[in-house]
Amino acid sequence: MAECAATKAKLLLVDDKPANLMAFEAVLGSDDYDLVFAQSGPEALTKLHEHPDVALIVLDVQMPGMDGLQVAQRIKATPELREIPIIFVTAIYTEDPFVRQGYEAGGVDYFSKPFDPEILRLKVGIYASFRQKANLLKEKERQLKESEELLRAGRKLAAILESLSVGVIIADGSGRICQTNEEVSKILKSVEPTRNDAYGECMGWWDHEGRLLKEHDGPLMRALQHGQASHNEIIKIRCLDASTKSVFISASPLRGLDGHIAGGVVVLQDVTTHRAIEQDIEHRIIHLVARGVESEERALQAAASFSVK
Repeated sequence: MAECAATKAKLLLVDDKPANLMAFEAVLGSDDYDLVFAQSGPEALTKLHEHPDVALIVLDVQMPGMDGLQVAQRIKATPELREIPIIFVTAIYTEDPFVRQGYEAGGVDYFSKPFDPEILRLKVGIYASFRQKANLLKEKERQLKESEELLRAGRKLAAILESLSVGVIIADGSGRICQTNEEVSKILKSVEPTRNDAYGECMGWWDHEGRLLKEHDGPLMRALQHGQASHNEIIKIRCLDASTKSVFISASPLRGLDGHIAGGVVVLQDVTTHRAIEQDIEHRIIHLVARGVESEERALQAAASFSVK
């Protein structure tokens, strides 16, 4: 927000005579304002759509084709532009009926040429600051809404993560750990849910501050650098209690709305028990086969002995 407050107010200066635009520039000063120029009504409308953040319009009334009053009416009929204050300037229409028409068209002030430069500068500063403050309030409101939406999404994500029976690690674009669920701590046998040094010690991917080691060519690094997803790569990890586990690892890139890789997600599944069961079954099969072969050999020996007798 500090950056927004420090930004110069943007003014749209509209006059069909270049000399008058130069006079406005000299009075208002480009050091104090970001100035945008237009020499006709249609050009002014085009510039406004290109610069919707204009804080104030200084508009000449007498212009060929589309005069300043018509331009103002078009502006006030456009929802995203109607709140921009307009100061009318004219050398011809100085009588009360025309001044009244200017206010009816949506102007906040009306200057007749020749005008006092100091008064114009003072009023431009006041009106532009009002608009700047309104813009800042709208921006603050937008940021608050986004923050609330992010908080709601974050709470929903946290609830989903904790309900999963697999470990989930979310990292930002540089590989730094942002969030994990409790299942990760269970897999790594970490007492504290988010100990960064636990990840480095058990998996060897991160340092103690949770930063991804660049020399490690693991699934997460491939997801972050190349956008490559991996599924169920099996690795062995050394837990904090010095035991070892077999873990399925899957990693996928997380992309922003513009398509760039904004982070990555790693899914861990402890398959140590499954592997132990598989190995036990393999040992049993081998044992049964061995016993079957041994029984068959004994039967053959008995048959041979019987035939000899």
